[in-house]
Amino acid sequence: MNYSDVGQGEVVVLVHGFCEDITLWEELQNVLSVHYRVIAVDLPGFGESRLIDATISIESFADSIQQLLKDLNITRCHFIGHSLGGYVGLAFGERYNHNLLSLGLFHSTAFADGEEKKINRNKTIAFIEAHGVATFAQSFVPPLFNSHTKAKYEFEIDRITKVAKNTDPLAVIETTKAMRDRVDRTHILKEALFPILFIIGKDDGAVPLSSSLEQCYLPKDSTIHIYADCGHMGMLEKQKETQSAILSFLKYVSAL
Repeated sequence: MNYSDVGQGEVVVLVHGFCEDITLWEELQNVLSVHYRVIAVDLPGFGESRLIDATISIESFADSIQQLLKDLNITRCHFIGHSLGGYVGLAFGERYNHNLLSLGLFHSTAFADGEEKKINRNKTIAFIEAHGVATFAQSFVPPLFNSHTKAKYEFEIDRITKVAKNTDPLAVIETTKAMRDRVDRTHILKEALFPILFIIGKDDGAVPLSSSLEQCYLPKDSTIHIYADCGHMGMLEKQKETQSAILSFLKYVSAL
């Protein structure tokens, strides 16, 4: 598994979303590493991490991260996941809750896919099989940004699109199936003994505001940030605001 490891102190694990890689977190990692040890990972099949086993599941991603942490002799961490990375964080919390200091859901959800979403996942698989990952990436990335402000982020959209285009097609297809078939994990939110951070884009088309509001009051200890004029890419669309929110949350958890 490809990863970066910078800074010292309590460990913060950063996990990217679908068709992304560790470069998504470069700015956030620079900010957090002043106070924390920050580990960003490429999930198997994404970025520079090879896909060794074609049998992909959200749980297998969580197991891969746990194995990496074990290899690094890390027993406790804060876990922040973007979208797919949040799904992995919830599975990590289900399997390894004793290892979690906190969990951050960055434009992510504990709910399973509904029937309409599952149908759209199947359409994605069929499209990639017919047209390839590169063509899919061109249509997938731009809508992740708020439609009213995305013109400001042409450079970022181009960069993420290039990352997505270079992703292993098998990993993209099998991960789409894994997201489609993942289970509801709202019980993790309800039962969590660790604080949970929610970062929500008011204009997020992938995780609608209404869905986010249904889940963010489930934990006993939750911190909620909702950003206007923000889609699914708050680490770029609201860079300074989300950096400040995460840093404040981590300091709060560390002080408990």
